Amino acid sequence: MAGVSKCMKYSLFIFNFLFWVCGCVILGVSIWIRVSKDAQEVNLCGHTRTIMFASVDLLIAVGSIIMVLGFLGCCGAIKESPCMLLLFFIGLLLILILQIIGGILGAVYRSQVDESINLILKTSTDLLKGSTERAKEYQEQFQKFQREYQCCGLLNGPEDWGKNFNTPLGGTEICECELKNPSSDICTSYQGRYIYKTPCGEVLIKYIKDHLLIITGIAFGLAVIEILGLAFSMSLYCQIKKK
Repeated sequence: MAGVSKCMKYSLFIFNFLFWVCGCVILGVSIWIRVSKDAQEVNLCGHTRTIMFASVDLLIAVGSIIMVLGFLGCCGAIKESPCMLLLFFIGLLLILILQIIGGILGAVYRSQVDESINLILKTSTDLLKGSTERAKEYQEQFQKFQREYQCCGLLNGPEDWGKNFNTPLGGTEICECELKNPSSDICTSYQGRYIYKTPCGEVLIKYIKDHLLIITGIAFGLAVIEILGLAFSMSLYCQIKKK
């Protein structure tokens, strides 16, 4: 034990235990976002899997790796193992570098992501106007989405449905608003009917941005913890090597 600070040793152990807990939380929250009912409906009705779920899948992987690294760091601190501490340091550094690269790429290609979302919505709009079996199946599911989230169409409201707008689906009129009030913020009058005013594309984009904001917050907080972990582990590693 000579030459090794007990305070540093147990501080690193506590830190890594908390780090392991953070990994569990990140993994749990990411899986919850991935399998939640809202996420499945967004995926079904907006085909947004490749945009939002890519980030969620990445966080699931990061959370799993953090759990492993946290355990490795705890063992390295208690056993005063330079090898474990070095592996912990390298693993943590690689994660931090990947997060920085991911943040830079996200900022650089943000405009392209927005274009991709609009392209996906445009493709989905074509299905609303279609008459194939695949299009009809999509329309039935989308009608349920419209009723639940009180929206209509994707980009241009009822116009996205084309001639299908006057064809009832699921026993109700398409985009039919339950509030028969033309002055309502939710409903509007269109072709003699009261329909939902907000395009569903706005609902989908808001959902994606809200959850990406959660993911960004987790990533930022994680980066601060990782920097502290790098400093603690390298300090203890140097002390052990000098014994």
